[in-house]
Amino acid sequence: MVAAVPLLLLLLLPSFAYSTSSEDEYRKLQEKMQEQKKKLSEVQEREHSILGEIDDVNLRLGKIETTLSKFKKNLGRTESEIAAVNAGIEKTKATLERQKSWLKRKLRTIHRFGYSGDTVVLFMSATDMSETMRTLKYLEHIAQYEHTLVGNYRENLNSLKAKYNRLQSLKTELKVQTDQVKTKEDELARQRRSKEDILNTVRHEKASHQKVLAELREASKRMLDIIRESSKTDTYTATGFGRLKGKLHWPAEGRIAIPYGTHRDPQFDTPVFRNGIHIQTSSSAEVRAAYGGKIIFAEWFKGFGQLIIVNHGSGYHTLYGNLSEIFSKVGDIIKENQVLGKVGTSGILNASGLYFEIRYKGKPLDPSQWLKVKRK
Repeated sequence: MVAAVPLLLLLLLPSFAYSTSSEDEYRKLQEKMQEQKKKLSEVQEREHSILGEIDDVNLRLGKIETTLSKFKKNLGRTESEIAAVNAGIEKTKATLERQKSWLKRKLRTIHRFGYSGDTVVLFMSATDMSETMRTLKYLEHIAQYEHTLVGNYRENLNSLKAKYNRLQSLKTELKVQTDQVKTKEDELARQRRSKEDILNTVRHEKASHQKVLAELREASKRMLDIIRESSKTDTYTATGFGRLKGKLHWPAEGRIAIPYGTHRDPQFDTPVFRNGIHIQTSSSAEVRAAYGGKIIFAEWFKGFGQLIIVNHGSGYHTLYGNLSEIFSKVGDIIKENQVLGKVGTSGILNASGLYFEIRYKGKPLDPSQWLKVKRK
């Protein structure tokens, strides 16, 4: 019986060893699976939306441009204040020179006649009591004037010192603000290069180009859903838009850089349909309402930057994309030609301008047929 125990152990050992080996293999397999999942996640992350990448860069650019604009305004105010302080210094110095000149003449007179020489001369020349009293009155006025002059001279000296101190403080402030502007301008340039790299990929790789077009089509469908949903729930009613073909105000000053409709991409020979037009403008140009209506959407929209959608009633809507700033909010009733915001930089074109659409019951119309013809 004693001999049987070692035999039993010998019989169980292979099974135990096999079990341990299986657990090790299972653990290794799990680790490999986790590693593969991580790699797959990284690949999927690299293959995420190109429009999303562009939007992310545009958001960063927008924030940097807003901060840079604030820094530049502060810089401008500081420069204006420095100019005003310098002008004040020059004015105070001129006043001090006049006062100093008068005091010098007065001191030379005192030195020439003695401290009370002028007073003695005046008293000796008086012929009667009334004239003496008048003389004393004049002397009192002169003394008051001299006292005031000396006091003003002292105040002007203190004022000049304070202005010089303020000037030094402003110069230090100017240096800080100049550095802030330079830092933000460098950051802006880096982000623009990053965006240009993404756009170059879109321009030169057919797969990326087609992916962007597919994403834009999907974004357009989501936009249509917003309009349809608003048409069901919005109680705003108005008429008149349908009679304005060829009479609408231009939403921004500029020219049509990309027209409405179907185009064939010259590089990839693929058809591209555009639901709106791209109006190329100067940077930060104003965006104005083509016609009065109610704002039903006013926020960031993937592929179109900051977007405003206006309901004009009777099934008509206008859309304003690629804005850098929005001045109105959802629910606002706006008037024709009212400023809605400012243009930004187009996500796809990388140029300043406004993306503009007109839709009737969700269907896109050619905006160039609705806008006023510009006189050449």
